[in-house]
Amino acid sequence: MAEVGINGLDADFLRTLKRKGFADARLAKLAGVREAEIRKLRDQYDLHPVYKRVDTCAAEFATDTAYMYSTYEEECESNPSVDRDKIMVLGGGPNRIGQGIEFDYCCVHASLALREDGYETIMVNCNPETVSTDYDTSDRLYFEPVTLEDVLEIVRIEKPKGVIVQYGGQTPLKLARALEAAGVPVIGTSPDAIDRAEDRERFQHAVDRLNLKQPANATVTAIEQAVEKAKEIGYPLVVRPSYVLGGRAMEIVYDEQDLRRYFQTAVSVSNDAPVLLDRFLDDAIEVDVDAICDGEMVLIGGIMEHIEQAGVHSGDSACSLPAYTLSKEIQDVMREQVQKLAFELQVRGLMNVQFAVKDNEVYLIEVNPRAARTVPFVSQSHRRTAGESGGARDGPVRHWRSRA
Repeated sequence: MAEVGINGLDADFLRTLKRKGFADARLAKLAGVREAEIRKLRDQYDLHPVYKRVDTCAAEFATDTAYMYSTYEEECESNPSVDRDKIMVLGGGPNRIGQGIEFDYCCVHASLALREDGYETIMVNCNPETVSTDYDTSDRLYFEPVTLEDVLEIVRIEKPKGVIVQYGGQTPLKLARALEAAGVPVIGTSPDAIDRAEDRERFQHAVDRLNLKQPANATVTAIEQAVEKAKEIGYPLVVRPSYVLGGRAMEIVYDEQDLRRYFQTAVSVSNDAPVLLDRFLDDAIEVDVDAICDGEMVLIGGIMEHIEQAGVHSGDSACSLPAYTLSKEIQDVMREQVQKLAFELQVRGLMNVQFAVKDNEVYLIEVNPRAARTVPFVSQSHRRTAGESGGARDGPVRHWRSRA
């Protein structure tokens, strides 16, 4: 492939490669071209996958079960409907460190709510160990990787009214820009608004406009720039790249040697992949706030106070709802800031905001324009406060940290 390049890819050779499982992205890398060029070439050759149904009847009789998987064969069995409004929900893919079943919970409830509203729901996910891939969760299910290539092929077949990317975590969220560029309607928060929250530099501009307080920070695109900025900010620092989930590639560094090691081993930095340096707040209380916005009103689902002190990722920590030690005044400040951020970022749907509280001052850490891993916790906690006993206790909870 590297020898013949894209000009040597005739229809038969390309079909052979696709049947062997080569993704467009891999072929593009081997040929030294962009993925879009491989996709364009397949369109020219009219080379697309077909979808087969998982036979739940062991071939005894025809099955109506709409579980599909793709293959580069001849006959397509998807048989999409043509008389219903459809919405596609992108799942989170495989369970792994940083992304687990909590996002599947969000996808499932999104699908059930859409069905209640009369939409035909299409779930795209490749993890059979989830509820989103159960037979009664959605109207149609595609066992496919949550990648641009696979999603676009399903869109070509199903022609949905729109695609929802904000319930499956960072995996589908990263596809928003490319889907929009391909002409696919993205339902909810726009791809540009998502980028404003996820891109550290653009987000910083939004925060400055709102005059919100943050820990001293800087966005860098090179290691020497990071060293200079770190001297200005001071150590320790929280270092993290843009567009990450689950604390991946996030680290607390305590000196220049630590910082250089981080850039050399943990992350690739460039103008397209900036890294954020945040001053680490010692002995601060970390807070998660889940909210939803329709463009006119912001509804706050819950303000969660972390049991551990700031610096432990929410996926590894415990939290309390309602907050145990935060005053009403502090919580009101957070509510006001969440509302400002939702309108400034033009959020349509769920959002998660992370704060740190130190010496009765509220510091904004980051905003995620999607369903967070805390959404199931908020949902279940509100069921408890609505009347179900959860074994709640009175009195404050002491903040603690563990040592290795």
